[in-house]
Amino acid sequence: MTLTAEDWQALWLTLALAAITTVLLLALATPIAWWLARTRSPWKGPVAALIALPLVLPPTVLGFYLLILLGPVGPVGKLTQALGLGILPFTFSGLVVASVLASLPFAVQPLQQAFTALGEAPLEAAATLRAGPWDRFIHVVLPLARSGFLTAGVLSFAHTIGEFGVVLMMGGNIPGRTRVVSVQIYDHVQAFAYEQAHALSAVMLGLSFAVLLVLYGRGTPSAGR
Repeated sequence: MTLTAEDWQALWLTLALAAITTVLLLALATPIAWWLARTRSPWKGPVAALIALPLVLPPTVLGFYLLILLGPVGPVGKLTQALGLGILPFTFSGLVVASVLASLPFAVQPLQQAFTALGEAPLEAAATLRAGPWDRFIHVVLPLARSGFLTAGVLSFAHTIGEFGVVLMMGGNIPGRTRVVSVQIYDHVQAFAYEQAHALSAVMLGLSFAVLLVLYGRGTPSAGR
């Protein structure tokens, strides 16, 4: 059975969500991972534990608290309304926020491990050549940690396209706006449209395998659920 127009709509929405989430995660996770890899602050443990919470926390719990925080009576929701941005639940922007938080450990942990594995020697060598902190990070750290960035990007993308609980709680089931593939498959199963669910599931199975093959074809990833 071929995919319906709604299936394709959900598929493209999911890919757009995963791509945007991955870009934002790499930008957000890089300074966090760098700090965790190098700091001796007593806050390192609590911060690392907080970031890792989505690995063990039921997605519905994360989604519920996001609804409270970002809803019309939540502190963040009141702020976004005061700024003229409206509220984020049941919007694509809300899905992005939820996906970034749900996939944060999949980006931070591989980068932290890659930064830790660098050691001090390359940075000290660059410092002796009068390279400043920013030059050392751009020209030494980033090239040497490229495998960590690849792992973080692939795992973040793969986890986002497979997320269900958080996106359902935060985005609901609005066609063309928040209905991602995982929710679309759930709808097919609820309607006993098993052939349609199978067709869409097969596409996602192949896509997920292809994405992970990029990573595992180069070696073992640094983090995962």
